[in-house]
Amino acid sequence: MTHFFQNVPSEAAQQIDALSRMLYDLREDRKLILARYRAADEKALLALIAAGSVEEHPAYEHYLGAKTLANTREVIREQLRELLATGV
Repeated sequence: MTHFFQNVPSEAAQQIDALSRMLYDLREDRKLILARYRAADEKALLALIAAGSVEEHPAYEHYLGAKTLANTREVIREQLRELLATGV
């Protein structure tokens, strides 16, 4: 078994762990929102709303929530990439 954190300073390992957990939570929360409407992604949910296939409210708020979770996830992924690129 590979010990990923073996040569990583403790503080960096804690940051990586926290960011990784946050990424997981954001991904799973987004999936739950979209699953409620059987939508593959935010675009699909917005299309369902526009077509009148689902009620505008609360679907639009859920669309915004899923979009915010996806955007936040991308920001965190970039932070994680930067942290890993520093040669931790």
